[in-house]
Amino acid sequence: MNLAYIPSPAAGEIHLGPLPLRGYALCIIIGVFVAVWYGNKRWIARGGKPGTVADIAVWAVPFGLVGGRLYHVITDYQLYFSEGKNWVNAFKIWEGGLGIWGAVALGAVGAWIGCRRRGIPLPAWADAMAPALVIAQAIGRWGNWFNQELYGRATDLPWALKITKGDEPGLYHPTFLYESLWCLGVAALIVWADRRFKLGHGRVFALYVAAYCAGRAWIEYMRVDDAHHILGLRLNVWTAIIVFVLAVVYLVLSARLRPGREEIVEPDREAESETEVGAKVETKAEAEAKPVKAADLKKDKKDAKDAKDGAGSAKKS
Repeated sequence: MNLAYIPSPAAGEIHLGPLPLRGYALCIIIGVFVAVWYGNKRWIARGGKPGTVADIAVWAVPFGLVGGRLYHVITDYQLYFSEGKNWVNAFKIWEGGLGIWGAVALGAVGAWIGCRRRGIPLPAWADAMAPALVIAQAIGRWGNWFNQELYGRATDLPWALKITKGDEPGLYHPTFLYESLWCLGVAALIVWADRRFKLGHGRVFALYVAAYCAGRAWIEYMRVDDAHHILGLRLNVWTAIIVFVLAVVYLVLSARLRPGREEIVEPDREAESETEVGAKVETKAEAEAKPVKAADLKKDKKDAKDAKDGAGSAKKS
């Protein structure tokens, strides 16, 4: 009998007074807020304006949620559209079911719209947001813990996850925890690489995608939930492999074609800086000129008085 294990919540809801809040939804919401907060700090450090990340997130987040849900429903359509299933459940996002591949893909479309409206290069914004996004994923994965879903094979390890719901209660690999910890490791890796190599033009984001896919492939392989298989591998394993290759190709080509990092990420910020500098220079020049003008005026008055006194003396003579 294994006495050491990770317990699962008895219910997937958290009650805030009379208000019930699904644990899955709570994890998503916390992840979004953390991503916007940390992404804003990184964007400002890159030379951007405060608030820009939140403005673009207004476009990216809804697109990402829709994309994540679409990917899940399309790839697991049998859960909603097969015989005996209720298709209305496809809209119940709070019950779980977001595909990260669809969330990132359609979320990027929303981010592109937001960046285009502000005249910002999408790759620069994506580089600033990459660590924030993967941290949000680490937080969001705990939603699977609340729902007791997406766990791995049976195990008797001390950190096994105890599942009490479903057809076969027991102890299983906590794949949600593995992926959460992997995401935090990816965040640390890309922050270090960004500081060390001054990555730009979307390469921080590409490194995030490649590193995440490397972990997702082996974690996905451990899962035992129903999934479509191609040549013996789960669909999401193939997706991780293909996206990993594409991200690495982008890293290599981008480094050759566009080395270095963007100097200006938000053009109007540079214009504002130049205006502020010009105003300061002008103010300083005026301040230096004032004493000179006062001294000249005083000298002119003295010369006028001396001339008047000289004229008076000449008249008396």
